[in-house]
Amino acid sequence: HVQLVESGGASVQVGGSLRLSCVTSASAIRTGCMAWFRQTPGKEREGVAFISTGGGSPYYAPSVMGRFAFSRDNAENTLFLQMNSLKTEDSAMYYCATERRNGYKWCNRGLRSSDFLYSGQGTQVTVS
Repeated sequence: HVQLVESGGASVQVGGSLRLSCVTSASAIRTGCMAWFRQTPGKEREGVAFISTGGGSPYYAPSVMGRFAFSRDNAENTLFLQMNSLKTEDSAMYYCATERRNGYKWCNRGLRSSDFLYSGQGTQVTVS
């Protein structure tokens, strides 16, 4: 079992910035597909950003392209999501996920939250 612990969510004003953190296992942060999803009440979980931590370019949803960016600290087994120029529509619970059910160690486009074995408890982002 892989644990993921998200943090960094907060209430911010439109145009502000936040950095979300996801602490996970050493193997996931080095060689695996990791993703951030977000969800608002009554809606399906939406994929925001995906990264194959073993290499390759990250993928961002069009709605966050140019505003959100990954970074990571391998020594601390932590993946970050820097969120800039926040909009009201970015308000959601944000979840970190890892380990694809099919065992693939890389991401591809179109992945859903159900494609991952593990996710955290989420961290709330509110933009107003």
